[in-house]
Amino acid sequence: MNVAATQDAALVDAVRAGDERAFTRLIDTYGPGMRRFALATVGNAPVADEVVHESWLGVLHGLDRFDGCASLKVWIFRIVVTTAGARAEQESLSSPFSTLAAEAELKNPSVDPSCFRNPQFPGGWTTFPEPWDQLEQGEARTVVADAIEQLPPVQRLVIGLRDVEGWSGDEVCNVLEVSEVDQRLLLHRARSTVRAALERHLHPT
Repeated sequence: MNVAATQDAALVDAVRAGDERAFTRLIDTYGPGMRRFALATVGNAPVADEVVHESWLGVLHGLDRFDGCASLKVWIFRIVVTTAGARAEQESLSSPFSTLAAEAELKNPSVDPSCFRNPQFPGGWTTFPEPWDQLEQGEARTVVADAIEQLPPVQRLVIGLRDVEGWSGDEVCNVLEVSEVDQRLLLHRARSTVRAALERHLHPT
């Protein structure tokens, strides 16, 4: 058992034993990401809060069934996926998760994949849009955040998990239950759209 799996097991055992500090640690660790995920799925803050609440209830009720086959993070977020997907369909707030693969084929703006082949940061830009250095850090974050907000739901989820939460490709595939090919397509299209938004901001017509 690796270090992460050992830590997961210890945390789960503590929560099962009724350790409130362990449960608080669990909430502090995963709660913010769960809400961002839920909000990206349903696009409605009050409903997202309900999704997170329902997901935590699902975690507590299902913790005895956690067997460590997947990481604790992946297991928790699978519960969020199920809960958020059900609420999204119920509220008619966004596309259901059954459209994941289809959304990978959307004809969104794209750029040369070589722009994202950075040997020091896999998936990171090789070159930044010109004149990148003229953008203030806060300004760039605003442009990027606005561009992400306008993405189709699943692309928004994938880029959020990969580039905001720092998840690996394997983790995203496991949680969203998509193939590695679809995950890469969704991420590339999302990153391409964000880059295009920065280009338009830097070079308005």
